[in-house]
Amino acid sequence: MTLNGFGVQLQGNRLEVRASPENFALRKHNLVQAMLAVNDMFYMAMPMVASLFYEDVVAWLDLHEIRYTPKVKFTGKTGYDHLFDFVIPKSKHQPERIVQTINRPNRDTAQAVILAWVDTKEARPPDSRAFALLNDSEQPVSSTVLDALRNYDVRPVTWSQRETVREELSA
Repeated sequence: MTLNGFGVQLQGNRLEVRASPENFALRKHNLVQAMLAVNDMFYMAMPMVASLFYEDVVAWLDLHEIRYTPKVKFTGKTGYDHLFDFVIPKSKHQPERIVQTINRPNRDTAQAVILAWVDTKEARPPDSRAFALLNDSEQPVSSTVLDALRNYDVRPVTWSQRETVREELSA
């Protein structure tokens, strides 16, 4: 539908447009616009992938009967609100645990989690801990991302290693 709106056809794996010398500039413009529209659809699909990772985490927490409160907002020292994916309340054995999921771990997403944690840390009980669950199912997580999170007391846990923190989160 999107391609037809630009007069572009999908032939196998190729986008094609028919042009004459008279309408070449317009057809070329339409082809570029169709390519941009397809690219936009790809980026719009990214939240869906992030949502699927979040749902995977919910399913894992539920499977192991790890109690949590989803989508909790805390106001930080800056006055900005920060939304965390999960808060696991304090128990007799463990302090409060704040868990953030990162579907595509990179410098920007790590910095966002670090800022949120640093900004809200003082407003939380002093023994609260932060965890970042990192999706490594499509590509490995960079050591610089892992180090950055650790440097600010956010415990990084790759999804492939999630069982290493199961007892700590469920206690």
